[in-house]
Amino acid sequence: MKIEYLNIYTSKLEEQLKFFRDLFGLKIQNYTEESFEVLIGTSILKLSKNANATPYHIAFHIPDKQEEIALEWVKERVAIIKSYNNEIVDFSNWDAKSLYFYDKDENILEFISRRTLNSPKSAIFSEESILGIAEIGLATSNIRKSYEFLSKNFQLEKFDGNFEKFCAIGDPDGLIITINKDLKDWFPANDKAYASGFSLIYSHQNNTHHLQFKNDELHYI
Repeated sequence: MKIEYLNIYTSKLEEQLKFFRDLFGLKIQNYTEESFEVLIGTSILKLSKNANATPYHIAFHIPDKQEEIALEWVKERVAIIKSYNNEIVDFSNWDAKSLYFYDKDENILEFISRRTLNSPKSAIFSEESILGIAEIGLATSNIRKSYEFLSKNFQLEKFDGNFEKFCAIGDPDGLIITINKDLKDWFPANDKAYASGFSLIYSHQNNTHHLQFKNDELHYI
């Protein structure tokens, strides 16, 4: 699945605008007092104002084997969230390496470099090296129910995990990282997981789908 459009909520719209536009150098469109959109590679991330917004986990694709130079680029801008004192996490079973950091809403953001995807076009890392949205976290009280909805309606498959605490649903191009918010916190800082609502547009098997997560329920829109 390829994530084309993701709408999340923010209680700090102006601070987030400065984070993505001024600190990370990403292009902004459709800016209003209520929302703005960030152009991130092949994806669009929309942030909409909501005073009651709670944090998310979102990952972005970066080129293969560029996690080291991406790390230095990020460290010039924000602090890294370490895992057992490691700045880069090796997911050998996924053929991937990742690094993590916060934005102004304390969303956990991730850069993921997959060995089977995205050959680098340049030896230099910049905002243009951020290739698109790779993952959105879905914290729920019922992983199995979420999986069955996604499997039945969209033919999405389990990529990794189980129905107890953690289940990655989709494929290496795009994943819905589903966790049981009552049993598991967000990696790597063990931040509390909230059922933060979002809407999503993605393509899969030559079809485009619109999905909404609201009040711990998935809906086809």
